[in-house]
Amino acid sequence: MKPTVASRLKQRMAEFTRVLESGDPIEDSFTCRKVKLDLKAMPYTAEAVKHTRKLLDASQSVFSVFLGVSVKTLQAWEQGTQPPNKMACRFMDEIQREPEYWIERLKGAVVRTMKAASKTA
Repeated sequence: MKPTVASRLKQRMAEFTRVLESGDPIEDSFTCRKVKLDLKAMPYTAEAVKHTRKLLDASQSVFSVFLGVSVKTLQAWEQGTQPPNKMACRFMDEIQREPEYWIERLKGAVVRTMKAASKTA
């Protein structure tokens, strides 16, 4: 009879606990991988933020919701009075890399919102 997932997990956790308690290097008993990602966000100027928003053909209001920031924050970025934070820069990097994907994601979000609104009307 094949062991259950739960029993295999329990066995592996017991092995892991034994190795930890023994003080032996974990990598001697288990496969350990180290993954390094080259994902440093590029800095965004006011023009670059505007360009990214226009790639999606989005208003400031829609783009700010999409990025999870207030309209005032987005306006400050686009006016150059405040730089975007690193997380927003990473998100805009992804939009720049594959705008078609994000356009479809944005369209999908709008459709779901419109459908939800029509159900309550």
